[in-house]
Amino acid sequence: MTGVDPLLPGDPARLGPYELAGRLGEGGQSIVYLGRREDGGQAAIKLLRARLSRNPEWRSRFERELAVIGRVAGFCTAQVLDADFSGDAPYVVSEYVPGPSLSALVGGDGPRTGTDLDRLAIGTVTALAAIHRAGILHRDFKPSNVLMGPDGPRVIDFGIARVLGSSSARSSGVMGTPSYMAPEQIADGDLGAGVDMFAWAATMLFAATGRHPFGNDNISAVFHRILQYEPDMSALPDSLRGVVAGCLAKDPARRPEAQQVLRDLLGGAAPAVAPHARGTTGR
Repeated sequence: MTGVDPLLPGDPARLGPYELAGRLGEGGQSIVYLGRREDGGQAAIKLLRARLSRNPEWRSRFERELAVIGRVAGFCTAQVLDADFSGDAPYVVSEYVPGPSLSALVGGDGPRTGTDLDRLAIGTVTALAAIHRAGILHRDFKPSNVLMGPDGPRVIDFGIARVLGSSSARSSGVMGTPSYMAPEQIADGDLGAGVDMFAWAATMLFAATGRHPFGNDNISAVFHRILQYEPDMSALPDSLRGVVAGCLAKDPARRPEAQQVLRDLLGGAAPAVAPHARGTTGR
């Protein structure tokens, strides 16, 4: 997220007390800006798109994302600092993480190897273990949702996250990024933590190769590969190949939990992840 694009015509110059300095990224639901606080500090400001802000259901989803992030331990993600849902332009202000996404890093510097790949694997699966310990299913873990901060990777974008075990965690159409969806997301099945572990494994393969392991072309073709084929794992070192293969099992019941993967990566002696700590939400 180090690349900052200029504001476009029609972008606001300010949101509440925050001056907007540029664009950090955008998706179908929101735009993320680099903002300056009144004290001169930087923040990432996520603004719900205007066409969605008029829809009560989308406003509710946006607000629910804030509640989800508040349950996750601070080291896992960019912590929420402030929010405003009262006006016509609802937004959430988060800690600015000065680093590129994993997607941008691999695209610019090439695949990760050696200790860089080991650190990435351990850091991201530790974050997922804490997220799951907080009772949260991310549902959209992928390279662009991992920020490579100076203090380690942070998992971001909880826009479609759900509470583990809730009825709302059941698959209902394409909710997520096709290239990183687990088979049960495609087959309209019940969703558990195995969804995130499948996506984690696919993300590690991307990090090691620079390629989406199931492709990124026609959605039907990508889904067919996810359901029927095993990706090439020859680029992975022995220390990762086994756990990644286990997490890519088509049957979610065969995938290890994040805590078990962490133990395997650390040689069988991973400490328990601490219970989640609530971050400052500014609400």
